[in-house]
Amino acid sequence: MWGYFLKRLVFLGVVMLGVSIIAFGLINLAPGDPAELILRSGGVEPTREALEALRKELGLNDPLYLQYGRWLWRVLHGDLGKSFRTGRPVAEEILSRFPATLELTCAAMIFMVCLALPAGILSALYRHAFLDHLSRLSALLGASLPGFWLGLVLIYFFAVKLGVLPVMGRGGPQHLVLPAVTLGFGMAAVYARILRASMLDVLGQDYIKVARAKGLKEKWVIGRHALKNALLPTVTLLGMSFGHLLGGAVIVETIFAWPGVGKFAVDAIFNRDYPVIQGYVLFMAVVFVLVNLLVDVSYVFLDPRIRLERGK
Repeated sequence: MWGYFLKRLVFLGVVMLGVSIIAFGLINLAPGDPAELILRSGGVEPTREALEALRKELGLNDPLYLQYGRWLWRVLHGDLGKSFRTGRPVAEEILSRFPATLELTCAAMIFMVCLALPAGILSALYRHAFLDHLSRLSALLGASLPGFWLGLVLIYFFAVKLGVLPVMGRGGPQHLVLPAVTLGFGMAAVYARILRASMLDVLGQDYIKVARAKGLKEKWVIGRHALKNALLPTVTLLGMSFGHLLGGAVIVETIFAWPGVGKFAVDAIFNRDYPVIQGYVLFMAVVFVLVNLLVDVSYVFLDPRIRLERGK
C-alpha cells in the first residue's frame, strides 16, 4: 500500500509540473502588458518610463524560461504571487474563498446523492415498469438541461415569482438551495443512469442468487450485497465529479453571485489578473488530483479484494 502511495505522489508531482508549464505558457500568450495593468489599476495613466521601470522590477524583460523558473520556485514555497487588482497574496485570496466553494459543492453532492441513489436503485429493481420509465425519462431530461438555463429558470420561479428563496449571496441554508439544485440536478440524472446499469449487472451475479436462495430478506440482499458492489464504479466517477464541481462551479457561482473561488476566477479573467488565474489553475489541479487519490484509497474499504491484489 505504501508503494502505491509513493507512486501516486510521484505521479502528482509530474502532473503538477505539466499543469504549471501549461498555465504559465498560456498566460504569457495572452494579450496585454502586466506592467500596464498594474499601473492602470491605480487609476493613473502609465508613462513609458514607469512601464519600463516596473517591467524591469518584475523581471518581465527576462527570457520566459527564467521567468518560469522564478515563478516555479516561489510556488514551491507557497507563494502564488500577488493579485494585480487587490495587491493581496493570491494564496490568501483563494483560501479565503475556498470554503464557500466547498460548501456549495458539498450541498450539491448531497442533493445529487439523495436524488440519484433512490432513483437508480428503484429503476433497477422495477426494470421496465412505469417507475423505471419515469426515472429514465427524468434522467434524460436532467442530463439535457444546461446548468445556466436551469439556474435562471429556478431564479425566475422561486425568487422572482414566488419570492420564497433568495437569489444572490451567501448566508443561511436558504441561500444554498437554488445554486445547489442547479449544480447537482444534471449530475444526479447521470448518476441515476450509471447506478441503474451497475445495479442490474450486480443483481444478475451468482452470489445474489445464492443469497436469495438462502432466504435472506430482500432489503439485506440489496443493501449489504448488491448496493455495496454496485457503488464501486459510481465512487470512481463520484470523486472525479467532486473535483470537477470544485473547479467547475464557475457558471453557477457567477449566476448566483456566490463568493467562491469560481466567481473569483471569472472576475480575474475579466480584469486580466494573471497571477490569480495561474494560482487558480494550480490550486484546482492539486485539489482534483488529491480527491482522486482519496477515491482510490476508498476502494480498499468497499472491496477487500483490492487490498489483497495491491498487497501482492
